[in-house]
Amino acid sequence: MSNPLLFILVVLIWGSTWIGIAYQTGHLDPALSVGIRFGIAACLLGAWGLIKGLSFRLPWHVHKQIVLVGLLFYTLDYTFLYAAQQHIISALLALLSSSIIYINVVLRRILLGKPMRLEVIIGATLGMLGVTLIFIPEFKALSVNQGLTLGLLFAAASFLSAGVGNVVSEKILDKGTPVIQMNFYAMSYSLVFTFGYAFISGAKFYFPEVASYYYSLLYLAVFGSVIAFGAYMQLLRQIGSDKAAYVVLVYPLIALVFSTFLEGYVWSWLAAGGVLLVLIGNAIAMGKLNKQLNIKTSETN
Repeated sequence: MSNPLLFILVVLIWGSTWIGIAYQTGHLDPALSVGIRFGIAACLLGAWGLIKGLSFRLPWHVHKQIVLVGLLFYTLDYTFLYAAQQHIISALLALLSSSIIYINVVLRRILLGKPMRLEVIIGATLGMLGVTLIFIPEFKALSVNQGLTLGLLFAAASFLSAGVGNVVSEKILDKGTPVIQMNFYAMSYSLVFTFGYAFISGAKFYFPEVASYYYSLLYLAVFGSVIAFGAYMQLLRQIGSDKAAYVVLVYPLIALVFSTFLEGYVWSWLAAGGVLLVLIGNAIAMGKLNKQLNIKTSETN
């Protein structure tokens, strides 16, 4: 599958998972919900691998790196994200998520020795401004309180974990590790981490009585995890974690489309202008407008 199609697939699916995550919150401890989600996804990946006759043997030194991905990307990132969504609005989360791109740019330089790409920085900045314009009405309604502060801390921890997990994933994939096998082990390790934490912390496990919890869980496991993360990791391998992370600025636009039909979201000229900025930023970040804007692809060192 081509890079544009991979990008579109990830954006379309993750643009709808915000709704699924909303149905997950307020029931089980976030760590348990995350663990069950990735546990189901790991089982599906394992079954698919067996059907296809794939080998799941990987060197021990690769496993040690995949453990980090399981801890950072699939455990801490999503556990903190679920917790943050209980305290702050999705609009603020969408804006803060843009920090992942900057984190990836810096960490790729520090950990992988890869240059910082100017087009990614410019594109991310335009995209962040676009998201700000889209959600200005929501930001005006924010009130500073203890819940907001706690939500911001959870969000910061989530996106920092995601940024490091992105770069470690890129390092693993650069060595030729297959995506399915890496995701299978990373999600399996996530199951161990989340349930280990739940056991130590005394988190209560029970079966929620709300059907929407189970529908959303299956959607998040199959589409949001198996399919979307498979496509995202393939994209990350082919264009780098800095460019791949731009999906975090585009899929809120898909979430708005869903909100328009499901929640009656009313578009404004500011929101339309914000969407345009995000799309222009995406084109720049992906190198589509470099010649027109005289942006050199010779990176910043």
